Amino acid sequence: MIVTKDTIIGDIVNADQEVAPILMYAGLHCLGCAMAAGETVEEACMVHGIDCDSLVEELNNYFQSKG
Repeated sequence: MIVTKDTIIGDIVNADQEVAPILMYAGLHCLGCAMAAGETVEEACMVHGIDCDSLVEELNNYFQSKG
């Protein structure tokens, strides 16, 4: 999976639930809430004050390591 700022958080978690700790550590603690499932990475980062570029990079590194 390739993650961009426009990727939906719910799609990321559905692709691999083991990614949840990365999102939680970044500050996205409400992965189960209805809003999180439909939010893009960029929207979630804006709401939570997270550096979107860093999170996208970390998520892509994770998915690349999984093959």
